[in-house]
Amino acid sequence: MSCGNHHETPCTDVLDRIYSYLDGELDEHGCADIRQHLDECHSCLEEYGLEKVVKQLVAKHCGCDPVPDDLRAKVMGRIEQVRAQLPD
Repeated sequence: MSCGNHHETPCTDVLDRIYSYLDGELDEHGCADIRQHLDECHSCLEEYGLEKVVKQLVAKHCGCDPVPDDLRAKVMGRIEQVRAQLPD
C-alpha cells in the first residue's frame, strides 16, 4: 500500500513494521521514523488505527495465552496475501 506521496520512510516499510511498533519492539530511531510517517500520512495512520484496534481486541479476548509460532506465521502470511491484492 502506498498513499502516492513521497515520504522519508516509504508506506510499505511502515506497514511492514507496524506490529513491531505496536509491540514496542523497535528502537527509538525506528519508533521515531514510524511516528514521523504517521504524522505525515493519513492513509497509514488509518491503517495503524485499524491494526491497533485488532491487536487490542485479540489481547482482550485471548488474555495472556501464548500464541503458537505457527499460528502467528499463518496469520501474518494471510495478512501479506491480502495486502498484495490491495491496489497501490
